[in-house]
Amino acid sequence: MIKRSLSAALGSAFLAWSVGAPAVTALPATKKVELGEVEPFCNSGAPAEWRKAQVLEGVEIRESRLCNPDSPAEIAAFVKGTNNVSMQTLMDTNLAADALILSNDMDNDGDPDHYIIKLEVMELNGHSPDFAGVVPTYDIAPGIQPAFWVFAPKTRDMSTRSFASAEANPMLRMPAPVIRVEQGDVVWLVLENTHYFPHSIHLHGVDHPFMDFSGEGNDGVGQTSAMDVMPGQSKTYVIKPRQPGTMYYHCHVQPHTHIPLGLAGMFIVEENRPNNWVQVFNVGAGQVRHPSKAVAEKYDAEYDLHYQSVDKELHKLPQSFNDPRLIARAINQDYDITDATDDYYLLNGRAFPYTLRESLVVVEPNQKIKLRVLNGHTEVISLHTHGHKAVETHYDGVEQRPEARIRRDVYTLSPAQRLDLELETVDDGLRSFGPGLWMFHDHVERAFTTDGMGEGGSISLIAYKQYLDENGTPHAHGMSLAQYFTKKYWERKISPWQEVFDASLGDPETFVKAEVKPAATTKPSASGAEPVAPGNTGRNLLLGLLLGIAGYFAYLNRAKLLETASEWIAAVRK
Repeated sequence: MIKRSLSAALGSAFLAWSVGAPAVTALPATKKVELGEVEPFCNSGAPAEWRKAQVLEGVEIRESRLCNPDSPAEIAAFVKGTNNVSMQTLMDTNLAADALILSNDMDNDGDPDHYIIKLEVMELNGHSPDFAGVVPTYDIAPGIQPAFWVFAPKTRDMSTRSFASAEANPMLRMPAPVIRVEQGDVVWLVLENTHYFPHSIHLHGVDHPFMDFSGEGNDGVGQTSAMDVMPGQSKTYVIKPRQPGTMYYHCHVQPHTHIPLGLAGMFIVEENRPNNWVQVFNVGAGQVRHPSKAVAEKYDAEYDLHYQSVDKELHKLPQSFNDPRLIARAINQDYDITDATDDYYLLNGRAFPYTLRESLVVVEPNQKIKLRVLNGHTEVISLHTHGHKAVETHYDGVEQRPEARIRRDVYTLSPAQRLDLELETVDDGLRSFGPGLWMFHDHVERAFTTDGMGEGGSISLIAYKQYLDENGTPHAHGMSLAQYFTKKYWERKISPWQEVFDASLGDPETFVKAEVKPAATTKPSASGAEPVAPGNTGRNLLLGLLLGIAGYFAYLNRAKLLETASEWIAAVRK
């Protein structure tokens, strides 16, 4: 027993020395990356008056507790038409004088029954022949500028905010504007193609005849209905929708690329009511500050939520050339959507944290809110609401029977599907868990990210008014949001946990080989561990391995070795 223990102890000693000798290396220190320029949460520059409830041009405009509210002058023009507002109000917008003509109260119910709605096609973050950047600029998050094509209300003057700015004017943005009309009214939807490619409008789910009254195609499909609208040309689509609901419109020219590039928006047919002046455009989607009569009868507020995704490989192609022929070849022939992977996930044209500036769903206790949701992604979304379970009331514009309605907290939509939700803020543990800042987001995990960096994507909040200041800034109780408002974070230069766990989970400093110094002058590291010269590491590992093997074989032959040792000891004693 003594011999076995002695042999085991000797073998273990050899192995321990071989493993431990070369393993003591000081870890590099944690580096602190300066955040650089941090954008303020709210930098819209919008006057405080824009957020207030008010009446302009006879239009009742509801309060907006958002950082970036819509201009009251624009809302007034969207409701009354550019032909029915004062020159001062019109000049306070970027709208052309004929952008929206409303007239002819044919049924004498106090509202217009004939709409002429004019749309243009604009490029955002496009190639510039004059300088290295893109123009007009539109950021989906700090420093991120994919190219987009969008439908936009017909505008006047510059596509940028001013001569001194490259930023797109407020009418030119993602997504294409939400369009609202009234059930049974005559609508002329005019596409003025101001782009360098052919385009069209397909009214997805909207009641419309295949041919218009003049015998021209009216479905927006070049292969079956009507020729595409060529650059510089215009086309009028004529409809008189008989059924209300949340619908969709999009370009049907090369739709596998034109829709993802941004040529798609929500199209809503409101129920017919007397004196029902609807807000024809909701630019940027989000809060509807002048709800229709039918919505106001049932709900305290209404929000439009348009989800989209972006493949950065596709969206960089319009930025790559100045020749439309080369762009056409790159998009239509070289790009293969079957190999595509989405990189950016947007809600109402922005990614987190910019979604918090524009797409909060602001509520108060004991309210009933209408949410209209469009899945403009290329894949399924699973919308999840924290702290609330809403009821699905309509699918694809069709009202569900009461017994078919489901209350849940995850709502699944296929691409191009629309869903109407009834969100109640009654604190009963079912409809609502009580006031707070409750996140809502697509629960497909990629949609939590922006180009793979989290937290990003289409995240936003159901925000109770008591948790917001007068500029729409949330009174959050968690970590600081500062890093998300920097370009460095989205460039992957900052660890997600640097500002939370400064010393333990930040990025390590780059390892630098230390100079080999005499043992007598080598100082211990801050952790107390003796540094090992990098040049000796391989030699020490080899020596330790050989000693370990020797110890192992000594253990296996311990009986013979002990017998030989005993014989040597006996011989020495004689």
